[in-house]
Amino acid sequence: MTFEVRRIRAHEWREVKALRLRGLQDPVAQIAFLDTYENASARPDEFWETRSEQASVGGPNAQFVTVGENGEWFGSATAVPNRSDERAALVVGVYVAEGHRGAGAIEALFDECAAWAAEQGYATLTLEVHVDNLRAQAAYERCGFVRTGEITELENGREYVMARPLVPSAR
Repeated sequence: MTFEVRRIRAHEWREVKALRLRGLQDPVAQIAFLDTYENASARPDEFWETRSEQASVGGPNAQFVTVGENGEWFGSATAVPNRSDERAALVVGVYVAEGHRGAGAIEALFDECAAWAAEQGYATLTLEVHVDNLRAQAAYERCGFVRTGEITELENGREYVMARPLVPSAR
């Protein structure tokens, strides 16, 4: 399977919204995300426009997507500053659609997040994963993340904190 991984563009808010809503319909969405399909689908267009603007080039966050040869968006990951550790970027909203898993999309998304984080001067890429989301944990471990030993309590339950050290950017 051939696909492109790239940062979103501000004007692509409709695609950002559609992919997020698709992810929130995944069978494990209730433990994978802190949002619901019902909540997200009720948000006004302005929310999605702002979200896309903030995650596109020049924004404070970086959302990367996988786009197939046919133009289908099927994967996403967003890197944001980690509020609890100024040396780390936090990856949120990780999603790869069924039928596209196992083909290298998640690895490519994390590599883009890592490159962006290193360019911003971060030393570590972190994420949180629900203790019951074994599929995601295995994928994250395959991508170089290890458990830090910290467990957070969020709205959807207990989550392991995982981290991946970054190689400093040569830029």
